[in-house]
Amino acid sequence: MKYHVFLSFRGEDTRLNFTTYLLQALESKRLDVFFDEEKLERGEQLAPALSRAIAASNMSIIVLSENYASSKSCLAELSDIMDRYRTKQQIVLPIFYHVNRSDVENLGGSFKTSFDEHEIRRSVDEVKRWKTAFAEVGKLKGWPIDGSISDRLETTHIKGIVAHVMQKLMKHQVFVSLGEDTRLNFSNHLVKALEKVRINVFPDNGTLEKGEKLPLAYSRAISASNLSILVLSKDYASSISSLVELSDIMDSKRKPTDKHIVLPIFYHVDPSDVRNIGGSFKTSFEEHKSKQPADIVQKWKSAFAEIGKLKGWHIEGGKFDRPETKYVENVVEYVLKKLTNIKLRSASDELVGIDDQKKNILKRIKQKDCRVLGLWGMGGQGKTTLAEAVYKEISSEFESHRFLGNVREKIKKEGKEPLRNELLSKLLNSKVDIGTPSIGSCTLTQDRLNKTKILVVLDDVDDVDVDGLNLIDYMGVKEFGFGSKIIITSRNKQVLESGGADTIREVKALNDNDSLQLFSTFAFKQLNPAVGFQDLSSRFVKYTQGNSLALKVLGSDLYKRPKSYWESKVANLKDCPPAKQILKALESSYHGLEPEEKNIFLDIACFFKGESEKTTKHILSDCYKGAECGINKLVDKCLINISFSTYATNSKERYSWIISMHDMLEEMGKDIACQESTTLGKCSRLWSPKHVEQVLTFYQGTDQIKGITSDMSHMDNLRFRHPLVFQNMINLKYIIFYFSSNPLLEEHGYYKKLFTCQLDILFLPDELRYLQWDYYPFTSLSSNFNPKNIVVLKLPHGNMKQLWNEDNHQDLVHLRKINLFSCKNLKKIPNLLGALNLERLDCENCESLVKLPSLAHLTSLKTLRIKGCRSLKKFPEIPNNFYELDLSETGIKKVPDFIERLDRLERLTLTNSMVKDVSSNISKLKSLKVLDLSGCPIVRSPEIPRSLTGLYLSGTQIEEVDLSSNSVSSNSRAKDASSDGCPIVKSSFPTVDVPSPSLMFMCMDRCNSLNLLSELPPYLHELNVHDCTSLKKVSFADQNLYQFDYLDADDPCFHAFTMLFCNCFVLNQESINNIEANAMLKIGSLAKKWAAGFDWGDFDEDFPSFICCFPGNKISGNKFKCQSENSFLSLKIAPNGGSGSRFLVFAICVVANLTYCPALERLECICEYQLIGAGGGNGGGGHEKLRSVIFFSSLPEPEKFMGDYVFILSSINMVDEDKNYEEASFEFKIRYLIFDEEEHYEEEDCEGEDLLMFKRIEVKRCGVHVFYVDAESNADSNVESSENPNLNEMSTDESNDSLYSAEDAIFEEVDGDTQPRLQL
Repeated sequence: MKYHVFLSFRGEDTRLNFTTYLLQALESKRLDVFFDEEKLERGEQLAPALSRAIAASNMSIIVLSENYASSKSCLAELSDIMDRYRTKQQIVLPIFYHVNRSDVENLGGSFKTSFDEHEIRRSVDEVKRWKTAFAEVGKLKGWPIDGSISDRLETTHIKGIVAHVMQKLMKHQVFVSLGEDTRLNFSNHLVKALEKVRINVFPDNGTLEKGEKLPLAYSRAISASNLSILVLSKDYASSISSLVELSDIMDSKRKPTDKHIVLPIFYHVDPSDVRNIGGSFKTSFEEHKSKQPADIVQKWKSAFAEIGKLKGWHIEGGKFDRPETKYVENVVEYVLKKLTNIKLRSASDELVGIDDQKKNILKRIKQKDCRVLGLWGMGGQGKTTLAEAVYKEISSEFESHRFLGNVREKIKKEGKEPLRNELLSKLLNSKVDIGTPSIGSCTLTQDRLNKTKILVVLDDVDDVDVDGLNLIDYMGVKEFGFGSKIIITSRNKQVLESGGADTIREVKALNDNDSLQLFSTFAFKQLNPAVGFQDLSSRFVKYTQGNSLALKVLGSDLYKRPKSYWESKVANLKDCPPAKQILKALESSYHGLEPEEKNIFLDIACFFKGESEKTTKHILSDCYKGAECGINKLVDKCLINISFSTYATNSKERYSWIISMHDMLEEMGKDIACQESTTLGKCSRLWSPKHVEQVLTFYQGTDQIKGITSDMSHMDNLRFRHPLVFQNMINLKYIIFYFSSNPLLEEHGYYKKLFTCQLDILFLPDELRYLQWDYYPFTSLSSNFNPKNIVVLKLPHGNMKQLWNEDNHQDLVHLRKINLFSCKNLKKIPNLLGALNLERLDCENCESLVKLPSLAHLTSLKTLRIKGCRSLKKFPEIPNNFYELDLSETGIKKVPDFIERLDRLERLTLTNSMVKDVSSNISKLKSLKVLDLSGCPIVRSPEIPRSLTGLYLSGTQIEEVDLSSNSVSSNSRAKDASSDGCPIVKSSFPTVDVPSPSLMFMCMDRCNSLNLLSELPPYLHELNVHDCTSLKKVSFADQNLYQFDYLDADDPCFHAFTMLFCNCFVLNQESINNIEANAMLKIGSLAKKWAAGFDWGDFDEDFPSFICCFPGNKISGNKFKCQSENSFLSLKIAPNGGSGSRFLVFAICVVANLTYCPALERLECICEYQLIGAGGGNGGGGHEKLRSVIFFSSLPEPEKFMGDYVFILSSINMVDEDKNYEEASFEFKIRYLIFDEEEHYEEEDCEGEDLLMFKRIEVKRCGVHVFYVDAESNADSNVESSENPNLNEMSTDESNDSLYSAEDAIFEEVDGDTQPRLQL
């Protein structure tokens, strides 16, 4: 019998664990594996059978464990394997399982002892042969598994090993699927050509000629191949085996993890016949339909049509086509590039011709002397594409990374300072706001950057000098930590030289072959020119000079155009000077547009680049018929893009699709608009601040002007000398006056200088669709202005008291957005009865706003922002389609009865508003999950709806909160209650039925009068009660209600479990006992969940952990029987009395003085421990050293720390598989992060790690408790002490619901105590 893999291993070491799991994983991939079930010492008995199995295998995996060399049969296997390896008859993969590779190579460690023993009992020659083979295998490339806490999980290793094995065994890089009609001609030549350049092909030539059908082998080969070529000929679809292959290939392509490349070759067939299943293919599928199941045929048809939509090679044949040998050469060259791309992990399938440049840049940037690398070249050459490809390749090697695109445009629109603060905030994952040119003014930010290895790309930089500083210095790049890399792209080489780039590379144009391929991809939607178009295509490629943007735009314009159109285009480019040919090629695409498409293109270039796709379509649809279709055509012609963008609002990440356009195309569009007339007033679109100022100041506008935009921060002084300055612009549709940077404008009155005039009002044309005027200087819009056509109205920071007379304008059906942010003088919003399509109304921080009209009829309204409207007293009347409503910092005094109509409302926020009364009707809201009344002067607790999951009462004047079962149903999940700063006297919480948990999060910081917390739900995720200085009594409800069984690793609640009682100094002893018992109860429940998730993967620093702390200096003797008066201790592990394997879960307790700890988030506890196995070994020999760190970051901070604190801690990193351990020893450290400016610390109390500095805190006492979890069916297993032999005889009720202390079991046995075991 033939085997794919022979497994050689030491049975007593790994048969019951690692090797068995590896075997299962290999067999799941349909591999035939030889695995000696018995693995017993039988002298020479098994030698012939083992030798035959090794000889019949393609590959051997040798699991080199600690006792491998002690086995004579293992050494005999290894020697035979290496004999075959030397003659290249076998692939060998050593796995260094918990052993050092150098010990294998040098016969050291335990292996030396084993060989010494063999030399006593065996012949010298035999042992010498074994030693030679053993040392030789130690030199091979293998798979190390050290098993330390920093190592990956074994399941992760096994996945990698299996993938490696599949790659080695299924060595084919290319799979070829073909029909019978090309088997002996074209396909045969193609396979030979691929093999000639040493590409492994399946099937090979021998198989190809025989036409054997090996479904299992074919399926394996497809999954193991990097690329599939489908030669789609006329008879292809008539073959069932071909369709099965094709379906399997497309299944592999659809898998996002496979990265399988599919290349169709349309051989003497029309690609449209493949896409639409026409011609001979229709006949073939009809025949299959009559003989095969309908669902199978439908699957084949779907895959066949899908492959017809892919880009590939079209070989038409005939006397006008190229020779097939040329096609074969092109296909082989393409395949070689694609296979190279796989190794380089190219950023996109559309990338053509950048791999050599990318390879060179990667090689250079990884050198130590290259910190700042500059890429320069003309526009459209591919600088951004290349920088992005490099960024994606290496970003995972850095602690923090950011690709900052369109720097030039963002600085122009947003300003330099906001852009820098955004970059640093993203890099440090926290808000950074530096108001000075030099970043050195903020030592904390500087220090954090110094300690972080960062990768940043600054794309499209055109100005190196920023406020007298080098751009590199201004953006904080010099402060980045050791090993950081910065990539800058620019059209101007001088910018890079002045900017401090230590390496500069020119991005070169594409060569002719790559240019032709890229052009064909867009002009023909395939990889080669169509028959009859080869010469024309070559001429276009010549004129574009290898510029990738021009190739895409020109190719897209020519797609499906007749040959006469191609000929006229090439004639226009023929006489153009070479220096202008690229721009001419781009302009030719513009001139090929329809009139409306031209207008849309120019509007986007001048006004809407960077605007949201949805808003742009609304505006342009009111200006042009078929605007949406026109936008789609511009996308198809590569003149614009629709890209996904993220932006920050109120510290939240938001997402939208925006209209984007290459800078060269934007400049081309603006130049075209500028050339319309030599008279500025007759140009259709104005965008230059200088031109805008001239036209408005000197009253030069005409009916030709369609839009005006200007960055007002670039204008010195704008004087309107006449109120009718816009009167002649009767076709004006867009007015966009904005400030690219305005944080300090209002404070310094700078914005007023820009509009100095004696006018009270300005005439506005009725054709306006888009009006944006930051710091609008007038008290209202003109009385004769009719807003009937307005789609977007933006007047942030305006001086208006009102918009318009509400009785005059009812027809507002086009209006979609109103932005009146921070209009301090605005007193009321006009009647909006006619604004039926209004989607957004923003009146945030309108301090004088006293009235909102009824909005209940506006069913399209999705966003209402009135936060900070302190004069607004009345709750707004809104439609019932709102899910969230933020009325924070308003003057609203009452939540009215009509609140019950908002039956979709999920979150109502009234933080720091004036609410004193909440209608009882709020309890009827079935969807309400969060009610936030923090900081309100409310005295009486509101009635709580059954659906509520979060209640926030921080800073209110409520004296009593009653969440008893008559106000919250047993089916509710009131998960989150916060009462920060309340003078609460009593809080009681409901008990609920299984399995619905009640509160999950509870925060009651700074409740100075709180003295009792009674019947708290036992399985709260977070209980944070900082600074409750009067709190004496704390108790918990029945612990048998439920556990954490509903959690999984993807649940955001899975990661943090806290009980924080900082500065609660008057807690009585009974309350402390209750807190300790509840902490151990939670850890016991989590122990089962963590053990069940032992192989879930790496969590980095965000691993699940449990943290409990309270004032005190004593460790409970009941909960932690094993204690020490210093920072280290040892304990005995109870023997495993069960038949199966188990996990050890450690809970630790430490006491430390936190008086000088500056912040909880800087604190961390380190637990270093050793597990020692039977006979001093790890599962039979040696010991295992482990390390776990519990971080206190992102926890709520108390006001300050005073005195000693007790910590009860555990984490998923303290879960270990029991390998017959007998003893454990622990050492604990507590420390906090310090910064350079904190110079008051003593050096002897400090330690450094990874460029960070920490101050140690003395651990005064410590204790450890062990939970034992049955490994079988972990989630439902018992958490118990296996030391007690009677544990396995527990009743069903006891085993399901009780927790037992390991130390208790040991003490009971020693003392002979017969009393019942302690139940926590």
